[in-house]
Amino acid sequence: MKKLGLLSAALLVIAAGSLAGKSNEDKPPKILEFKTMTGVPKGLTAGSGNTINGVAGGGLPWVIGSAKGELDVEGRLEIDVTGLVFDPTDPDVIARGLAGMNTVPFFRAIVSCRTGDGGTTNLMTTTFPATQGPASSGGGSAKIEAWVQLPKPCIAPVVFVTSPAGAWFAATGF
Repeated sequence: MKKLGLLSAALLVIAAGSLAGKSNEDKPPKILEFKTMTGVPKGLTAGSGNTINGVAGGGLPWVIGSAKGELDVEGRLEIDVTGLVFDPTDPDVIARGLAGMNTVPFFRAIVSCRTGDGGTTNLMTTTFPATQGPASSGGGSAKIEAWVQLPKPCIAPVVFVTSPAGAWFAATGF
């Protein structure tokens, strides 16, 4: 009886391990995973004439405390950002009394891909709630979970966190 119990326990461990391995195999492959983003610098703000893949920067410089996310081949996008706020060291931001603050109640994301014909496709998500106020009090935090219809192929994807209108505040990079 003792041998039967040990055999049963061993079979359960093997079955559990095989199920755990199966669930990982069932996940779609990631095409992008990131642990950093960068805020829009002054030279890429709106009106500077500079865009990234046709996406204009926000009107003032932004900084970000932390970010992480991933995009899989089926178009599932997840982004966690904290402390995405106006640059507290920028003179224009300081003059407007916005240093270190997020005044935007909603963020969006844009996934930008180069396509097989050499063009660019920009895919915008719906809006997601963002915390307002200073970064020191939790301002500029959001969790974005969305699906986008990726082109095939989606080459060199860039992920942006944007305003509701689509001006970027943070982009993949550092």
